[in-house]
Amino acid sequence: MRIVIAEDDTLLREGLGLVLRGEGFDVVAAVDGPEAFLAAVDEHRPDVAVVDVRMPPTHTDEGIRAAVAARKAHPDLAVLVLSAYVEESFATDLLAGGARRIGYLLKERVGRVDAFVEAVHRIAGGGTAIDPEVVAQLFAQHRGDDGLDRLTPREREVLSVMAEGLGNGAIAGRLFITENAVHKHIRNIFFKLDLAPDDETDRRVAAVLRYLEHG
Repeated sequence: MRIVIAEDDTLLREGLGLVLRGEGFDVVAAVDGPEAFLAAVDEHRPDVAVVDVRMPPTHTDEGIRAAVAARKAHPDLAVLVLSAYVEESFATDLLAGGARRIGYLLKERVGRVDAFVEAVHRIAGGGTAIDPEVVAQLFAQHRGDDGLDRLTPREREVLSVMAEGLGNGAIAGRLFITENAVHKHIRNIFFKLDLAPDDETDRRVAAVLRYLEHG
């Protein structure tokens, strides 16, 4: 699996490279700015990009804007964004084009190598990997939004874990309930969020986006 890293902090950039190479990934480029990142993606056509939210020159949203631009140019690119803390607008900007092959982790999570590597594998496989703290904070800010306020506490729990990118079996294990119960809760979530079956829409992705983008 080919990976490009974009991180302006030299120590973190080198550390990410060491971790990923140690896990058998092929780090084809490690750069320190958005322009170099976009050039590296065009040149190497990686499977996954690991991108810091804040990069030069202003250290505001350059990383997110570069990630969005890279996804538009290369729709199959999986993007894992790293941030020092939860930044709601950045999370929703990144998810606006769809939740597949997208990850958003707090940098403190990178120190937990297993969780970081699992997130890389998950997004590379077409899934979503949203940091639990990001999910918790976004939900706390938007839990009163139309549609979401109709969910029961257990349905909210299921949706919050679903937003981390977990499948039904993993959700059941996290919440100590059966897979049949998870299936029932998800069916209720779709109904309460008015997400009818539609071949053009992935209801699971739509529910997560509704949750993260405040309905």
